[in-house]
Amino acid sequence: MKSATIYHNPRCSKSRNTLKILNENNININEVRYLENPPSKSELAELCELMKVKPFDIIRTGEALFSELGLTKKDSRSDDEWLDILAANPKLIERPIVRIEDKAVMGRPPENVLDIL
Repeated sequence: MKSATIYHNPRCSKSRNTLKILNENNININEVRYLENPPSKSELAELCELMKVKPFDIIRTGEALFSELGLTKKDSRSDDEWLDILAANPKLIERPIVRIEDKAVMGRPPENVLDIL
C-alpha cells in the first residue's frame, strides 16, 4: 500500500477533498496539520523541488498576513528568503500539498493528486 503525507488545513475544502481522494484510493495517510506542526525550511525546500516550483509559487498572496508583513507580489526576494518567510509564517503556505515517495503535488484542484498515485 502506498503512503502519502498531506500538509493541510482541515478547515479548507480543497484539503478535505484531496484527503477524500487519497482515502478512496486506499492510500496510507500521514496527515500533517501544517498550522499546528509547520514544515521546516528544509522540508519546504524539498517539497518545492519535488513539485518543480519556486517557494513564491506556494505562497498564499491573498492571505491578509501577506500584506500585513509588508510583502508584495513584486518583491525581489531570493528563494531562500521566501522559504524563511514561509517557515516563520505557515499560514502563508498554500494547501494542500501531498507527497508520495519522491513526488509531490499541490492539491489545487484536488484531482491533481491523481497524477502522483
